[in-house]
Amino acid sequence: MIRPPFFLARRFVAGETLPEAIEVVRRLNDRGLSASLDILGENVKDPAAVRAARDDYVGLLDEIARTGVDSNISIKLTMLGLDVGEAFCEENLHVVLSAGRERRTFVRIDMEGSRYTQATLDLFHRVLPAYGSASDGRGAGVGVVIQSYLYRSAADVQRLNEARARVRLVKGAYKEPPEVAFPARDDVNRSYDELMRELLAGGAYPAIATHDDERITRTRTFAAERGIPVSAYEFQMLYGIRRRLQETLAAQGHPVRVYVPYGRDWFPYFYRRLRERKENVAFVARNLFRE
Repeated sequence: MIRPPFFLARRFVAGETLPEAIEVVRRLNDRGLSASLDILGENVKDPAAVRAARDDYVGLLDEIARTGVDSNISIKLTMLGLDVGEAFCEENLHVVLSAGRERRTFVRIDMEGSRYTQATLDLFHRVLPAYGSASDGRGAGVGVVIQSYLYRSAADVQRLNEARARVRLVKGAYKEPPEVAFPARDDVNRSYDELMRELLAGGAYPAIATHDDERITRTRTFAAERGIPVSAYEFQMLYGIRRRLQETLAAQGHPVRVYVPYGRDWFPYFYRRLRERKENVAFVARNLFRE
């Protein structure tokens, strides 16, 4: 596929540099929204490049502390050397998590394709005792992501709840075979709702990451029925998607965090956003026509 010009991705990507991303977070904070900054990139296999990515994460934590913006960070283990080896990745992960702890900034480990799920969870459970989960939603700690389209996720959520881990629940954006993931949208949604209820009832400050009105309504209804306060969980959404809904939920008292990606390696992320929603394709097409 031909790589499009960057201006088409600006709806979904905060910029190619850290200063651009920090400015986006400032604007989100001004609208009552918090953020999670993500340096775009994945599957880094050269050890020197891995160490550079590790140092970029530490630099990001430094800049959040220096500027005082309301943001945590999201990281990918394949940027920290998971394709090189688990031990090498864990060594780099400790560097980032230690930096997060020193700067009182929470670090979320993103979930990637299903071939990395077990290794990601294994590493997460190994580092969790040392760094904690900041289960009140504030301060340092480490969390992870669960994808509702994977068959295995119910068992994973049960173990994570037992560990009092902070979980971001998503549907899943990677193309997966039917042997490991629900192929039908209704089944993915049904799984999402079941996992949402498990996380709200027994988890530690879960992040309900969705742009789906029905999923949001069911989350709010379940929380209200169980007497779960809005301060016990947060909604998360992607930068550039359903911005009015983000502001509406925040105005109603719900903590809302926006996932803000940036960096020069933006095309794989941009392409996944186009695959997810027809509205995203229409938005890009309109802007291409105007240009």
